[in-house]
Amino acid sequence: MSWEKNWDELTSYFEFPLEIRKIIYTTNVIESLNSGIRKFTKAKNLFPDDQAALKAVYLSVMNIQKKWTMPVRDWGKIINQFSIIFENRCLL
Repeated sequence: MSWEKNWDELTSYFEFPLEIRKIIYTTNVIESLNSGIRKFTKAKNLFPDDQAALKAVYLSVMNIQKKWTMPVRDWGKIINQFSIIFENRCLL
């Protein structure tokens, strides 16, 4: 089975602390964003070039972002864990 062949990669998830694992497996936010982008770009079936498509996605994200009012739960703990694990990438 596929999951058996990729067991090492799948179990690396459990090396992260619980707070980070919750952020990783919470896909509702990502699915909601993708849905919002699709709604925004659906009216336009064809874009004249890649730059036009990129602008449409950018504008849709800016529009969707206005609705983001809920803070991430336990963000202080999460950002601290990120700064420990990804010391060179996550600066406070």
